[in-house]
Amino acid sequence: MDSQENNIEAMSLSRRTFTAGLAVAMTAPLVAQAQTPLIKRPIPQGSGETMPVVGLGTAVVFNAAANSPQRAGAVSVVRALVDGGGTLIDTAPSYGAAEGFVGEILTETALRSRVFISTKLEEYRPGGEEAEAQACLQRLKTDKVDLLQLHNTKKADQDMGGINALKAKGLCRYTGISTTFERDYAATEAIVRRARPDFLEIDYALDNRKAEERLLPTARDSGTAVLVALPFGRGRLFRAALGKPLPDWAAEFDCASWGQFFLKFILGHPAVTAAIPGTGKPEHMIDNLGAARGRLPDEKMRARMIQYVEQLG
Repeated sequence: MDSQENNIEAMSLSRRTFTAGLAVAMTAPLVAQAQTPLIKRPIPQGSGETMPVVGLGTAVVFNAAANSPQRAGAVSVVRALVDGGGTLIDTAPSYGAAEGFVGEILTETALRSRVFISTKLEEYRPGGEEAEAQACLQRLKTDKVDLLQLHNTKKADQDMGGINALKAKGLCRYTGISTTFERDYAATEAIVRRARPDFLEIDYALDNRKAEERLLPTARDSGTAVLVALPFGRGRLFRAALGKPLPDWAAEFDCASWGQFFLKFILGHPAVTAAIPGTGKPEHMIDNLGAARGRLPDEKMRARMIQYVEQLG
């Protein structure tokens, strides 16, 4: 289990507490936002393909037993994502039942053709990549995924040949790597510089900005799309903002909630392609998509956002 899985539940509980009682107050701005299209960004190696800048992560909240009430909420989240114009769903075999559950939802709702599916290989077995990928496809109930990544890469000399061969065989459209561990950033940077993968998935948040130093610039220079996991700082950001007012100047970049504040900070970085916050609540999914609408903060405003949040204590 990786750090994303370990921390999303805590974040979910923090946000649930934070948003309790605010639904009525947030309704008007959210409705207004929904009338504008989602921001899309190009996939640098995608021959002109673009992607909405907010998607959905599935660690923990989609790891639900067959008869769990949690499953109904997850189905509603996927519908909210697609109905709101989003496409990206990120999952992995190590997220427990999540990968198979995503496959069930997309089959039952007939939404597969409207979704960009990202999943991962975990085992790093040379020659075993295709068998592992086929198991992913079986769970996801599809014959091809959009993105296949090596999960939590640790070695600078990681060979991308095996996973790239799967793209050549038509099992995926894009390949990439991921990490949510700062200790592996140097190795990750080396892989991106050498192999120039289509995608890189990393942890990045307003209070977790280490990736800005080298990983984000390297990805930009290498033509690698960036997906951001853990965009709420493992729940720390919502806990810091609990009971605190959203600053009036957040309206200058069309921000209607704290969740959007944290996401718009990330999306304000030009190297970021999309953020993939995890949620089991459709209302949170709708709110997250609001961050992909309207204006985004520029560099000066992002500095002001950092200063404001650091003063929250």
